[in-house]
Amino acid sequence: QVQLVESGVGLVQTGGSLRLSCAASGRAFGTYVMGWFRQAPGKEREFVATINWNGSRQLYADSVKGRFTISRDNAKTTVYLQMNSLKPEDTAVYYCSWSRRSGTYSRPEMYDYWGQGTQVTVSS
Repeated sequence: QVQLVESGVGLVQTGGSLRLSCAASGRAFGTYVMGWFRQAPGKEREFVATINWNGSRQLYADSVKGRFTISRDNAKTTVYLQMNSLKPEDTAVYYCSWSRRSGTYSRPEMYDYWGQGTQVTVSS
């Protein structure tokens, strides 16, 4: 069993920045893939970013590329999402996810555990 707890609930203005954190517990953190997804009201959950076990590979959605950065600290069993140049369309509940697989994946079905989600609201 893996427990994921997100933090970093925020209300920011357009152009602002916010960092989300996700603390993992319960399994060996350093050997697994971590990801971030988001879901806006009335929309399906969508991929944001993912990072492999040692941080050497990241994958981003086109909509956030160049603005968001995913990183991880295996010693702290935490994954981060630094969000810059935020736009109103980034408003969503953001979910941290964990995959037992070894690649980098954008499909939610490739992830085994999910956090409870944290709200990010970007005002115009």
